[in-house]
Amino acid sequence: MSIRILTAALAAAIGLGAASAQAETIKIGVTPGPHAQILEAVKPVAAKKGLDIEIIEFSDYVVPNTALDAGELQANSFQNQPYLDNQVADRGFKIESVGLTVNFPLGIYSKKHKSWDEVPDGATIAIQNDPTNGGRSLLLLQDKGVIKLKDGVGFKPTVADIVENPKKLKFLEVDAAQTPRSLDDVAAAAVNTNYAVSAGLKPQDAILREDAKGPYVNLIAVRSADKDKPWVKTLLESYHSPEVKAFVEETFKGAVLPSW
Repeated sequence: MSIRILTAALAAAIGLGAASAQAETIKIGVTPGPHAQILEAVKPVAAKKGLDIEIIEFSDYVVPNTALDAGELQANSFQNQPYLDNQVADRGFKIESVGLTVNFPLGIYSKKHKSWDEVPDGATIAIQNDPTNGGRSLLLLQDKGVIKLKDGVGFKPTVADIVENPKKLKFLEVDAAQTPRSLDDVAAAAVNTNYAVSAGLKPQDAILREDAKGPYVNLIAVRSADKDKPWVKTLLESYHSPEVKAFVEETFKGAVLPSW
C-alpha cells in the first residue's frame, strides 16, 4: 500500500470515528417544575455518554403524548402508568413506558383551612377533570375516610361513583394545571405535586396527602417503534444515575421520591 493510499485510509477512519463520536440529540417533553428540573440534572450525565437532551416544556398533560406520537419528540417524562394507559386506550397512541422515574405524592391543599377537620360540610373541593388524575384524587379521599366509592371502580372512579359522602362535599372538576389557581375560589383542591411546586405550594403543607405507594410512579415514555434504540438505554442509565438520585433527594426533600 502506498503512503498516499495509507494516508487517505487513515483520514477516512479518523473522520468516521469523529462522526460516530458526535452526540445524538433527542427532544424530551416535560411539564414545568420538578420534571423539567430533574431532566436538567440528567442532561450533563447523558452528555458524558454521548446523548444531548433538549427539554421541551408543555403546560398540560395531553400535548406531550400527542407530540411524542407525532414524532415531534423522542420521549416524554411527566405521567404515570394509569394515565398513559388511559391515553393509549382513548387516542390510540403507539407509545409505551421504558422505565420508571419518580413519585409525586398527590396532596389536597387549602388557602382557607389549616387542616382537613376545618373543612366545613357542603364545601367545594376542586379535582382534576381528566379520568386518571381526578380518579386518583377521589381514591385519596376514600383512603382518608372522607368518601366511599363503588366497589370495583379501579383507578378511574368519577364523582358519579361516590356512594357515601358524609360531609356532602361538592366537587368542581378543572384542568389539572388550573387546580392551584382554583384555591382562591374553593375550600380545598387536589393538586399534583409538579403543579403545586410550580405554584409555590409546599407539599408538606397539604392538609391531606397520598401515601407513597401504588401505581402512580412516573415514567419515561417513547414511541413503541423506538423502545429498543440505543439512546433509550443511555437515557435510562443517565436518569437512574447516583448523581440524579442525589439531586432529587437534596432538592425536593421528600416531596418527590426516586422510584427506581
